[in-house]
Amino acid sequence: MEVKILSYIVLWAMTVFLVSASDPSPLQDFCVAVNETTGVFVNGKFCKDPKLATADDFFFTGLNIPRNTSNPIGSVATLVTVDVFPGLNTLGIAFARVDFARNGLNPPHTHPRASEILTVLEGTLLAGFVTSNPDNRLITKVLNPGDAFVFPVGLIHFQLNVGNTSAVAYAAFSSQNPGRIDIANAVFGSTPPISDDVLTKAFQVDDKVIEDLQAQLRIDN
Repeated sequence: MEVKILSYIVLWAMTVFLVSASDPSPLQDFCVAVNETTGVFVNGKFCKDPKLATADDFFFTGLNIPRNTSNPIGSVATLVTVDVFPGLNTLGIAFARVDFARNGLNPPHTHPRASEILTVLEGTLLAGFVTSNPDNRLITKVLNPGDAFVFPVGLIHFQLNVGNTSAVAYAAFSSQNPGRIDIANAVFGSTPPISDDVLTKAFQVDDKVIEDLQAQLRIDN
Protein backbone atom coordinates (compact mmCIF):
# COMPACT_ATOMS: atom_id res chain seq x y z
CA MET A 1 0.00 0.00 0.00
CA GLU A 2 2.82 2.41 0.86
CA VAL A 3 4.51 1.68 -2.49
CA LYS A 4 1.25 2.41 -4.35
CA ILE A 5 0.77 5.73 -2.53
CA LEU A 6 4.41 6.65 -3.22
CA SER A 7 3.87 5.82 -6.88
CA TYR A 8 0.97 8.28 -7.12
CA ILE A 9 2.94 10.99 -5.33
CA VAL A 10 5.93 10.42 -7.60
CA LEU A 11 3.90 10.72 -10.80
CA TRP A 12 2.18 13.90 -9.57
CA ALA A 13 5.47 15.47 -8.48
CA MET A 14 7.22 14.64 -11.74
CA THR A 15 4.34 16.10 -13.75
CA VAL A 16 4.50 19.36 -11.78
CA PHE A 17 8.28 19.49 -12.22
CA LEU A 18 7.96 19.21 -15.99
CA VAL A 19 5.20 21.74 -16.55
CA SER A 20 7.66 24.14 -18.19
CA ALA A 21 8.60 21.67 -20.91
CA SER A 22 11.19 22.02 -23.64
CA ASP A 23 8.78 21.32 -26.49
CA PRO A 24 6.98 24.25 -28.15
CA SER A 25 4.10 25.66 -26.13
CA PRO A 26 0.69 24.52 -27.47
CA LEU A 27 -1.71 27.04 -28.95
CA GLN A 28 -4.77 25.00 -28.00
CA ASP A 29 -5.93 22.98 -24.98
CA PHE A 30 -4.70 19.69 -26.44
CA CYS A 31 -3.92 17.91 -29.69
CA VAL A 32 -4.54 14.18 -29.35
CA ALA A 33 -2.38 12.42 -31.93
CA VAL A 34 -4.08 10.26 -34.56
CA ASN A 35 -2.74 8.05 -37.35
CA GLU A 36 -4.30 10.06 -40.14
CA THR A 37 -2.98 12.26 -42.92
CA THR A 38 -5.53 15.05 -42.79
CA GLY A 39 -6.31 17.75 -40.28
CA VAL A 40 -4.10 19.94 -38.12
CA PHE A 41 -0.43 18.79 -38.06
CA VAL A 42 1.43 19.65 -34.82
CA ASN A 43 4.76 18.31 -33.46
CA GLY A 44 4.93 15.67 -36.17
CA LYS A 45 1.42 14.34 -35.48
CA PHE A 46 -2.04 14.97 -36.87
CA CYS A 47 -4.62 16.05 -34.30
CA LYS A 48 -7.93 14.43 -33.54
CA ASP A 49 -10.93 16.75 -33.71
CA PRO A 50 -11.00 18.03 -30.08
CA LYS A 51 -14.77 17.56 -30.00
CA LEU A 52 -14.20 13.82 -30.49
CA ALA A 53 -11.64 13.45 -27.69
CA THR A 54 -12.56 11.13 -24.82
CA ALA A 55 -11.10 10.32 -21.41
CA ASP A 56 -9.35 7.29 -22.91
CA ASP A 57 -7.18 9.60 -25.02
CA PHE A 58 -5.64 10.95 -21.80
CA PHE A 59 -5.40 7.62 -19.98
CA PHE A 60 -2.59 5.05 -19.80
CA THR A 61 -2.42 1.90 -17.71
CA GLY A 62 0.13 -0.81 -16.99
CA LEU A 63 2.99 0.95 -15.19
CA ASN A 64 2.31 -1.21 -12.14
CA ILE A 65 3.30 -4.38 -14.02
CA PRO A 66 6.87 -5.64 -13.40
CA ARG A 67 8.87 -6.17 -16.58
CA ASN A 68 11.09 -9.13 -17.48
CA THR A 69 14.72 -8.21 -16.73
CA SER A 70 16.21 -11.50 -18.00
CA ASN A 71 18.62 -9.93 -20.47
CA PRO A 72 22.39 -9.30 -20.56
CA ILE A 73 22.18 -5.91 -18.80
CA GLY A 74 19.51 -6.87 -16.28
CA SER A 75 17.15 -3.94 -16.83
CA VAL A 76 14.15 -2.91 -18.91
CA ALA A 77 13.04 0.67 -19.57
CA THR A 78 9.39 0.95 -20.55
CA LEU A 79 9.17 4.35 -22.24
CA VAL A 80 5.74 5.98 -22.56
CA THR A 81 5.85 8.65 -25.27
CA VAL A 82 3.37 10.17 -27.67
CA ASP A 83 3.86 7.13 -29.93
CA VAL A 84 2.03 4.91 -27.42
CA PHE A 85 0.07 7.56 -25.50
CA PRO A 86 -1.56 9.93 -28.06
CA GLY A 87 -2.82 12.34 -25.40
CA LEU A 88 0.76 13.46 -24.69
CA ASN A 89 0.99 15.22 -28.06
CA THR A 90 1.97 18.93 -27.63
CA LEU A 91 2.07 18.61 -23.82
CA GLY A 92 5.87 18.42 -23.63
CA ILE A 93 6.06 15.41 -21.29
CA ALA A 94 6.76 11.68 -21.35
CA PHE A 95 7.52 9.13 -18.68
CA ALA A 96 8.94 5.65 -18.10
CA ARG A 97 9.13 2.73 -15.72
CA VAL A 98 12.58 1.18 -15.29
CA ASP A 99 12.92 -2.31 -13.80
CA PHE A 100 16.26 -3.63 -12.53
CA ALA A 101 17.34 -7.15 -11.62
CA ARG A 102 19.99 -7.51 -8.93
CA ASN A 103 23.16 -5.87 -10.32
CA GLY A 104 21.08 -4.67 -13.27
CA LEU A 105 22.28 -1.69 -15.30
CA ASN A 106 20.46 0.95 -17.30
CA PRO A 107 23.52 1.51 -19.49
CA PRO A 108 25.11 4.87 -20.37
CA HIS A 109 22.79 6.71 -22.73
CA THR A 110 21.49 10.17 -23.59
CA HIS A 111 18.12 11.76 -24.31
CA PRO A 112 18.84 14.36 -27.00
CA ARG A 113 15.57 16.25 -26.57
CA ALA A 114 14.81 16.14 -22.84
CA SER A 115 15.96 16.52 -19.28
CA GLU A 116 14.94 13.65 -17.00
CA ILE A 117 13.96 13.31 -13.36
CA LEU A 118 14.23 9.81 -11.91
CA THR A 119 12.55 8.71 -8.66
CA VAL A 120 13.28 5.38 -6.98
CA LEU A 121 10.28 3.37 -5.78
CA GLU A 122 11.99 0.15 -4.71
CA GLY A 123 15.61 -0.87 -4.16
CA THR A 124 18.86 1.09 -4.22
CA LEU A 125 20.38 2.65 -7.36
CA LEU A 126 23.66 4.35 -8.15
CA ALA A 127 22.73 7.14 -10.57
CA GLY A 128 25.15 9.38 -12.39
CA PHE A 129 25.90 11.57 -15.37
CA VAL A 130 29.00 12.99 -17.05
CA THR A 131 29.37 16.69 -17.83
CA SER A 132 30.38 17.89 -21.28
CA ASN A 133 33.89 18.61 -22.58
CA PRO A 134 36.43 19.61 -21.48
CA ASP A 135 35.74 18.62 -17.85
CA ASN A 136 33.93 15.29 -18.40
CA ARG A 137 33.20 15.28 -14.67
CA LEU A 138 31.32 12.30 -13.23
CA ILE A 139 28.52 13.22 -10.82
CA THR A 140 26.92 10.31 -8.94
CA LYS A 141 24.56 9.66 -6.04
CA VAL A 142 23.19 6.54 -4.34
CA LEU A 143 19.39 6.68 -4.36
CA ASN A 144 16.95 4.94 -2.04
CA PRO A 145 13.12 4.73 -2.19
CA GLY A 146 11.66 8.23 -2.34
CA ASP A 147 14.90 9.82 -3.63
CA ALA A 148 14.96 11.73 -6.92
CA PHE A 149 17.80 12.68 -9.25
CA VAL A 150 17.89 14.95 -12.30
CA PHE A 151 19.78 14.27 -15.53
CA PRO A 152 20.32 17.42 -17.64
CA VAL A 153 19.28 17.28 -21.27
CA GLY A 154 21.70 15.59 -23.64
CA LEU A 155 24.23 14.41 -21.03
CA ILE A 156 25.36 10.78 -20.81
CA HIS A 157 23.84 9.12 -17.75
CA PHE A 158 23.17 5.70 -16.21
CA GLN A 159 21.70 3.81 -13.25
CA LEU A 160 23.13 0.69 -11.59
CA ASN A 161 21.31 -1.48 -9.05
CA VAL A 162 23.69 -1.62 -6.07
CA GLY A 163 21.20 -3.11 -3.62
CA ASN A 164 20.51 -6.70 -2.62
CA THR A 165 17.10 -6.87 -4.27
CA SER A 166 15.48 -5.92 -7.56
CA ALA A 167 14.70 -2.24 -8.05
CA VAL A 168 12.05 -0.07 -9.70
CA ALA A 169 12.18 3.59 -10.69
CA TYR A 170 9.91 6.02 -12.50
CA ALA A 171 11.26 8.68 -14.82
CA ALA A 172 9.69 11.77 -16.35
CA PHE A 173 10.96 13.74 -19.34
CA SER A 174 10.57 17.32 -20.52
CA SER A 175 9.56 16.27 -24.04
CA GLN A 176 6.79 14.17 -25.53
CA ASN A 177 9.51 12.37 -27.51
CA PRO A 178 12.83 12.56 -25.62
CA GLY A 179 14.66 10.05 -27.80
CA ARG A 180 17.32 7.68 -26.51
CA ILE A 181 20.84 6.94 -27.71
CA ASP A 182 22.61 4.01 -26.03
CA ILE A 183 26.31 4.86 -26.25
CA ALA A 184 27.67 1.35 -26.74
CA ASN A 185 25.03 0.46 -29.32
CA ALA A 186 25.50 3.70 -31.23
CA VAL A 187 29.30 3.44 -31.38
CA PHE A 188 29.81 -0.30 -31.80
CA GLY A 189 26.45 -1.46 -33.15
CA SER A 190 25.59 1.10 -35.82
CA THR A 191 24.28 0.07 -39.25
CA PRO A 192 26.44 0.13 -41.30
CA PRO A 193 29.34 -0.17 -38.80
CA ILE A 194 31.57 2.80 -38.11
CA SER A 195 34.94 2.26 -39.77
CA ASP A 196 37.55 0.42 -37.69
CA ASP A 197 39.97 3.20 -38.64
CA VAL A 198 37.75 5.68 -36.81
CA LEU A 199 37.14 3.55 -33.73
CA THR A 200 40.71 2.28 -33.25
CA LYS A 201 42.03 5.82 -33.35
CA ALA A 202 39.26 7.23 -31.14
CA PHE A 203 39.66 4.55 -28.45
CA GLN A 204 43.38 3.92 -28.96
CA VAL A 205 42.96 0.14 -29.23
CA ASP A 206 43.68 -2.40 -31.98
CA ASP A 207 41.27 -3.82 -34.55
CA LYS A 208 40.65 -7.03 -32.60
CA VAL A 209 39.18 -5.17 -29.61
CA ILE A 210 36.80 -3.24 -31.88
CA GLU A 211 35.75 -6.39 -33.73
CA ASP A 212 35.09 -8.22 -30.45
CA LEU A 213 32.91 -5.37 -29.15
CA GLN A 214 30.96 -5.16 -32.40
CA ALA A 215 30.41 -8.93 -32.43
CA GLN A 216 29.25 -8.93 -28.80
CA LEU A 217 26.68 -6.20 -29.43
CA ARG A 218 25.34 -8.07 -32.44
CA ILE A 219 24.83 -11.15 -30.19
CA ASP A 220 23.18 -9.13 -27.41
CA ASN A 221 20.84 -7.38 -29.82
